[in-house]
Amino acid sequence: MSRRWQQAWLATLLAASCGTAWAEPIKIGVTVAQSAPGSVVQGTQVKDGLEIAQQMLNDAGGVLDRQIELVVEDTQGTPDKAAAAVETLITRDHVVAIVGEHQSSAALAGIEVAHRHHIPYINTNGWSDAIREKGYAEVFNPSNYNSRAGAAAAAAFAGLGARSVVAFAENTDYGTGLAKIIGERLKAVAPEIRYSYVTLDRTSHDFQAAMAPLRHDLPDVLVNIMLPPAAYAMIGQVYEQGIAPTGRTFFYDAAGIADYPDFWENVAAAGNGMLVYGLYHPGMNTPLLGKQVAEAYIAKTQHEPNRLLFQAVDSLLLLADAIKRAGSTDADPVIKALEAAHFTGTRGTITFSTEPGYTFHQWVEVPYVTYQITAENQRIGDTTLIEQPGAPFDKAKVWRAMTY
Repeated sequence: MSRRWQQAWLATLLAASCGTAWAEPIKIGVTVAQSAPGSVVQGTQVKDGLEIAQQMLNDAGGVLDRQIELVVEDTQGTPDKAAAAVETLITRDHVVAIVGEHQSSAALAGIEVAHRHHIPYINTNGWSDAIREKGYAEVFNPSNYNSRAGAAAAAAFAGLGARSVVAFAENTDYGTGLAKIIGERLKAVAPEIRYSYVTLDRTSHDFQAAMAPLRHDLPDVLVNIMLPPAAYAMIGQVYEQGIAPTGRTFFYDAAGIADYPDFWENVAAAGNGMLVYGLYHPGMNTPLLGKQVAEAYIAKTQHEPNRLLFQAVDSLLLLADAIKRAGSTDADPVIKALEAAHFTGTRGTITFSTEPGYTFHQWVEVPYVTYQITAENQRIGDTTLIEQPGAPFDKAKVWRAMTY
């Protein structure tokens, strides 16, 4: 008897002697950036959140009396790698669903493969509205979306009384998509505001040429629509050039990167005074589950909780809830269960719209906040909440950074 067959025979004998059968785990595919040029920080945050949710589920007995197994593939944040990763997870690993993607261009490539194989896909953090507009039955979006971020940004600029706004957007579906939507929303709510955006290469680290015109025509608000590491380089350079944040020009982070664990070590004094579009703040109301997850994350990483943590946890718990209600891991009953979801996660009760367009299979009322950093190395919990979920932007709470 070969060693392999001997091990298999012993495992079968042990299972029989215990009066139980070995249940195969439920395999869930995870696509995240674990290497450049993708945002590795984002990928790590998402992976941490998924592992916390996995442990919660497995400690409670799993789903359908089966443990949850996460099978991770590195996408490097690029469309071709993302498509290949989803293909591998489905055909080689036979996963029942995909979760974890956190960059729009990668998600847009990945959902094509999931759609072709008819495998449920939980879009953890792809903001591009094009993802929803595909109308794929397999794709569900409990994350933020560009139209929501664009409307929030436009309302903030109007609330600030801005006359001119310039955005720096990365050259991705997410970056240019959000830049365009902000312009559209401003035309609707504040057409008097002069708005433009500049597209920057996400792989570059020198943005001096794009900043030169601003030194002669400072806007009232400069907007970041870029992800690290390029975002960090740009933020440092606009600060060094005396462009923003200053008493003349607000710096508005539309990408919500201020809660990244490496934010302060990369931006230092440049972050002081920044206004942030955020999807989590310790001062906002969250369900009990959110507080429990925050505690687990702090214990695991020694970092403050962040929005990607909660989005990742919700993605996996939402999928597990659908599998449980469906009583199956087969695609059709799981998709049907997801469409009927009414799941209270870490941020609120998640339901999905079935309206065609940019809200298809989207949690429409994703909670968001606006807060302002008022000191270097400031914890998110100590920042000033300018806008709570469901409340308007409060200009009276806004502080101006020191003028150069």
